[in-house]
Amino acid sequence: MAAAQTTRPRTPVSNTATWRDVTPAEIVLVGGPEEYLGIRAMDHVRAQVRTAFPDVEVSRLMAGTYEAGTLAMQVSPSLFGERKLIEVEGVEGMNDAFLADALTYLARPEPDAVLVLRHAGGVRGKKLLDAVKAGGWPVVDCQPLKKDADKATFVATEFRAAGRKISSDAVQTLVNAVGANLSELAAACSQLIADATGAVTPELVDRYYGGRIEATAFKVADAAMAGNGPVALSTLRHALATGADPVPLVAALAAKLRTVAKVAGAQGSPAQIARELGMQPWLVEQAQRDVRRWTPEGLVRSIQATAEADAQVKGLSRDPVYAVEHAVTVIATSVRGH
Repeated sequence: MAAAQTTRPRTPVSNTATWRDVTPAEIVLVGGPEEYLGIRAMDHVRAQVRTAFPDVEVSRLMAGTYEAGTLAMQVSPSLFGERKLIEVEGVEGMNDAFLADALTYLARPEPDAVLVLRHAGGVRGKKLLDAVKAGGWPVVDCQPLKKDADKATFVATEFRAAGRKISSDAVQTLVNAVGANLSELAAACSQLIADATGAVTPELVDRYYGGRIEATAFKVADAAMAGNGPVALSTLRHALATGADPVPLVAALAAKLRTVAKVAGAQGSPAQIARELGMQPWLVEQAQRDVRRWTPEGLVRSIQATAEADAQVKGLSRDPVYAVEHAVTVIATSVRGH
């Protein structure tokens, strides 16, 4: 562990790390706006330090209300020689006193201390961030996972790290049902890992989370994209009758159509297309199967109907329910053979 060294390590070729593989050093920067990943990164560093040094002294500071001289006092060697772990929150809102002390400390960090800086984004403190990066210290970039492919990778990695199996279809079902919020998605992974006795299947995911509006929305979209209008409409009407908001229902239709449209115009193997579009290969293969059901005209007609429904459910129509039903009907009847 870097904190056990007596001299500052040489600057490595690359100082970037993920929250899963970051290791303690005299300075660790956890940057980026994704709060959940930031928490996991800091937890990971803290756990490693405590494992290596069970008697470590942990202290926490707020950079926005920092008082000059506090950092030097916190990192100074203790009477009994315990290691020090100092976690600084809110570095994006640091005051001038913290900036000055932190820059001074970076020049000569204590070899028996680990200083973790949590910066949630923005330009404040850029001088400090640049100094940390230039010094070669570990930097974890915690950016929101916006693409379904990134969320699917997150889920698959959570299960792999726990030594558990989950099918690719179950991964996508879970992302569809719970993927709006990363912390909720992680909690869902933890629950399934704890409760499931075998490989996690789409049916098991649906049993746990199928009642959520996100899951219902994709059930409607799947049925419509398969040309099964009666099932799509009955599922839609049940969701609306129980208070579902039309907006995420239309969003699910749009997401499915966008995926098919992207894949329809792409050339190459599923792996090549996946790299180009930032999608999972299995999702590309699924979309390629869906493409066979569509003519270009039917796909364009469905995309137009969904775009109109999106505008209508967001305030341009007095009857958003009809707008969604119309889009579902157009999609289902635009599939080949319907």
